[in-house]
Amino acid sequence: MTTDSLSHSLSVSQSKVMICGDIVWAHEEVKRTLGPLADVVRMDSPSREMFYADLAGKYAGTVAIYRHNRSADQIGIFDEELVDRLPTSVKWIAHNGAGYDQIDFEACKKRGILVSNTPGAVDDATATTALYLLISTIRQYSIAERQARSGLWKNGLKPAHDPSALALGILGLGGIGMQLARLAHGFPMKKIYYHSRNRVCDAPPWIEYCPTLEDLLSKVDVLSLHVPLKAETEGMIGKKEFGMMKKGAILINTARGKVVDEEAMIEALHSGQLSAAGLDVYPNEPNINPALLEFPTVTLLPHMGTETQESQKAMEVRALENIRLCLTGGVPKDIIPEHRS
Repeated sequence: MTTDSLSHSLSVSQSKVMICGDIVWAHEEVKRTLGPLADVVRMDSPSREMFYADLAGKYAGTVAIYRHNRSADQIGIFDEELVDRLPTSVKWIAHNGAGYDQIDFEACKKRGILVSNTPGAVDDATATTALYLLISTIRQYSIAERQARSGLWKNGLKPAHDPSALALGILGLGGIGMQLARLAHGFPMKKIYYHSRNRVCDAPPWIEYCPTLEDLLSKVDVLSLHVPLKAETEGMIGKKEFGMMKKGAILINTARGKVVDEEAMIEALHSGQLSAAGLDVYPNEPNINPALLEFPTVTLLPHMGTETQESQKAMEVRALENIRLCLTGGVPKDIIPEHRS
């Protein structure tokens, strides 16, 4: 189904929109944006089984779904099984978040359901999280704070590095990667490199493009990951890639935990191939591998990337706006790449 025919079919009559996951900051925007256009129902099913039963009842006729990852606590992720059980009336899923790995977008495509996300709304918050991890690992601030709190002062701490002495590599120069580059350029870093599937035409002249991942890995002292989790990116930084990096390099990950082979990362930390790591994401959240707790040079955060009031409201509003455009005959601008063709 094209976006034009979808928009027409949704705009001809009053529609039903399901809020799947809590709205925290944008309650007024829900009333103002969707109230005149749709019957808004809140998904309050306590389990997947009850959700399936309610699809034929209070959720019947839903045409668009606002989805937040928090809904997985009740009904699980939007995997193929769940997508296949959605009513045939559902034509749009507006996901709140930049990453959409909790949605089986291929199953959605087969059902004629388009998916949007909220890129841009998370750029500042996630980039500042990456910046904190970068500074903390380069300057050893995380372990230094723990020692200060424990009364150990600077015992055992070796002199760290100035950011201006190190080269930063950014894997994935999208909105978040670009914002981190701008922030890090202010230090300045000694050099900033990036690798993406394609050269970014509007990249600033002070960022150098590396045509291959191998080229990027060989040049940088700090590698920051900013790629989405897909089949082709799962485990893309593993033993081979760590071996290509400089001895004592630093890894920053605010993307998704499964982009990195965690066991290979732990091995690299043990061997000294990695001197430090700054992590905000993990393969099995909220669980953190206990082995990571043993490395004093590893800075750990509990997925704080978008934990700001401003970013969370912006994400909610952007997802709601995608639904509004869909209902009024417009074309939502945030259709995921896999659904644009």
